[in-house]
Amino acid sequence: MRYCIVHHTRYQYAEPVQLGTHILRLQPRVDGSQRLHYFACEISPTPRKSIDWLDLEGNVCRQVWFPDTDVTTLTMATQCDVETLRSNPFDYLSPEWAITAPLDYPQSVQRLVTPYLNSLHADSPAVIDWAQQLLHQADGNVGMFLTSLNQAIYKGYTYEVRHHGPPWSAGVVLAEQRGTCRDFTVLFMAACRSVGLAARFVSGYQRGDADQTSHELHAWPEVYVPGGGWRGFDPTLGLAVADGHIALAATVDPVQAAAVTGKLQVGHFSQSMLEADIQLKVLEE
Repeated sequence: MRYCIVHHTRYQYAEPVQLGTHILRLQPRVDGSQRLHYFACEISPTPRKSIDWLDLEGNVCRQVWFPDTDVTTLTMATQCDVETLRSNPFDYLSPEWAITAPLDYPQSVQRLVTPYLNSLHADSPAVIDWAQQLLHQADGNVGMFLTSLNQAIYKGYTYEVRHHGPPWSAGVVLAEQRGTCRDFTVLFMAACRSVGLAARFVSGYQRGDADQTSHELHAWPEVYVPGGGWRGFDPTLGLAVADGHIALAATVDPVQAAAVTGKLQVGHFSQSMLEADIQLKVLEE
């Protein structure tokens, strides 16, 4: 699949402010399942300096510094032409040692996946028990467990919209049985990590329905599957991720996947309102 995506972001400040350093994670990733053909980013006010750098997990970050002038708005507009390459989310073959959880990772792999096995928050006994029940029902089979986990959240939890704020902890999501896509992602990650499966948080876009006229940023988890690498699951939609998802950032901690982070200059305070518009067009099926 090939897509053209136009993403507008606008912050409106109640009082004039001076902008501090900001970091943007709006450029699609490039990896074995995704290819970037074009990317452009326009920012207003015009930064006095900007640099692109690659973080520890392979995400492109654009860091910008602004002039010391008062403004009441900050706008960012990106456009990209991106191609997704994986039509079959199950096109891999795991080695025998990776079929049953918990996985006994080889030492060379263990060092690399350890951060993705650590709990995001203090371990919730309820989440651990829930994950163990699902694993038991799957007879320890990794593939069956991941499918069951995905469907358990999709069918048993109520989706809601909450544009602002960090994701809830896994324990809260489990207790409330509702949440946003980022909340469901955190719960999925916590369940995987509790049974010894490396998992990370991904932010990006999702194709949506054919007649859908507007889109929002989306989030989903990826699990490191030996023999298949990082494989995505979407508990919000009940899908295994294939060529209908476009990844912007993938990280061990949801905070590091935020599309825009930044601050105001010292001594400047103001309430702000965020507006976003995402247009996604399919260029090639």
